[in-house]
Formats: sequence, structure tokens, C-alpha cells
Amino acid sequence: MGKQATEILKGTLEGVVLAILSDRSAYGYEITAWLRDQGFSDIAEGTIYALLVRVERQGLVDVEKVPSEKGPPRKVYSLNAAGRDYLQEFWRTWDFLAERLEQLREKGK
Repeated sequence: MGKQATEILKGTLEGVVLAILSDRSAYGYEITAWLRDQGFSDIAEGTIYALLVRVERQGLVDVEKVPSEKGPPRKVYSLNAAGRDYLQEFWRTWDFLAERLEQLREKGK
């Protein structure tokens, strides 16, 4: 990813992670691995863990500690009702911005 794509992703990463969690529960490394598989190779695990702590503090996710075969229990995150509401607002905002950006692109042609 280029610098511009990385900067844009920083502003949307919270919504992206919540969207992942809307489909299934996951722990931090799973989310990071999925993002990397989708082409977001520059995402650091630490970035995802910090984001997960933030959304947990905001009350957007539920956390369950699950035993791990390799070390301490894993924190598995799942989207709760407040998180679903937040994600819906994210998608409304995304749609608004995408429409305006497309209008700007069309005017520039």
C-alpha cells in the first residue's frame, strides 16, 4: 500500500474492524491476518490491538477470554448492539462521502 492509501485506511480502520466483527467473533491476530490476506499488508498487529482496546472502552464490543493452546487466554471480540449501531452510522457516513467523492470525480472528467 502506498502512503496515501495508508492514511485513508487510518481514518476508516475502526469501521473496517467493526465490519469484520459484525460477521464473526475474532481475536486480534485473526483480524490482522484477515486484513493482510485482503491486501492490507502494512497493518501492524499493534495497530489492531490498540484499536480493539479503544472500541472495548467505548462499549462497542463484548470480550470473552478463551483458553489458548499457546500461552495465556485470548481475548475474543464480538460486536454488541452499541457496536452495530455505530457500524450502521459508519456505513451511512461512508455512503455520504463516497457519493460526494464520485460527484467530484465526475465533474473533473
